[in-house]
Amino acid sequence: MSRSLSMRGSMRSRRDLPPPEKTIERLEMMVDGGNFYEAQQMYKSTSARYIAAQKYSEALDILQSGALVQLKHGQVTCGGELAVLFVDTLITGEIPYSEETFDRIRKMYEAFPRISVPHFLGDDYDDDGHQLSEAISAARARAESCSSFLKAAIRWSSEFGTSRHGSPVLHVMLAEYIYSESPETDMTKVSSHFVRGNDPKKFASMLVNFMSKCYPGEDDTAIARGVLMYLSQGNLRDANLLMDEMKEQLKSVNSDFPKTDLIQFIKYLLPTLERDAYPLFRTLRQKYKTSTDRDPVFQELLDEIAAQFYNIQRQNPLEGLFGEMFKI
Repeated sequence: MSRSLSMRGSMRSRRDLPPPEKTIERLEMMVDGGNFYEAQQMYKSTSARYIAAQKYSEALDILQSGALVQLKHGQVTCGGELAVLFVDTLITGEIPYSEETFDRIRKMYEAFPRISVPHFLGDDYDDDGHQLSEAISAARARAESCSSFLKAAIRWSSEFGTSRHGSPVLHVMLAEYIYSESPETDMTKVSSHFVRGNDPKKFASMLVNFMSKCYPGEDDTAIARGVLMYLSQGNLRDANLLMDEMKEQLKSVNSDFPKTDLIQFIKYLLPTLERDAYPLFRTLRQKYKTSTDRDPVFQELLDEIAAQFYNIQRQNPLEGLFGEMFKI
């Protein structure tokens, strides 16, 4: 009897949940009034009730609204948390990937602040660097919050979309945000997302920009890493597109590729992979080993390239640095 009453109560509670519009309006007013923390708790508790009632559409409306309004007010931690909960709800509700849902994710992504650390540099800083330290900490928090959201979205798109590695567009969005907003640019991480994306032209633009501000010796390593990552996925087309696009963009600013043995190796490698020439591939590896030893992951990438193009079996497939590189 008690179980029957409990079930009826549960069904009644589902029916009694009001449409979310008034709740959304009330919570937005709270945030506009500066009550960020109180509103955050209500966004979470209210959306949880709709999720428990399997009213996923209403929960998504509440969470998206909360993420957007918190981010509008610069509350990155709160907005990022609600954005992640939005994606968690997509997974709980088994919502399939669609352009409509992707557009909602993109709106939240575009709401994340973009205030790169170099913009802060100047006479406004005190002598002990306290303001700079605070700016770097804030930039790190923004990058981590947005990255957590987009990584969750990529996992959702991988599970409920058509691409095994997740939405290529989401990968490009994540690569761009990490590169432009993170105070410590991890080019390996940036490149790994561009390689799983669908825009070699944007990747080329980012590398050309990186060349203009990196330390000596980092430019050719970053270019080679991007090309080898594409090739390790069996993607010769985009590896060539990347080099061709970089060549055009560098030419437009009266510049050129770094004149190093590593870049020479890449230029020889690409046409070699267009034909059945494993002995030549092996000879190139031996001749340029000093250059490719500059980055510990290059040898693993080249092992994977041998497996992709010449069916040479790796001893430890997808292990070590190579395996870590493509983790989300």
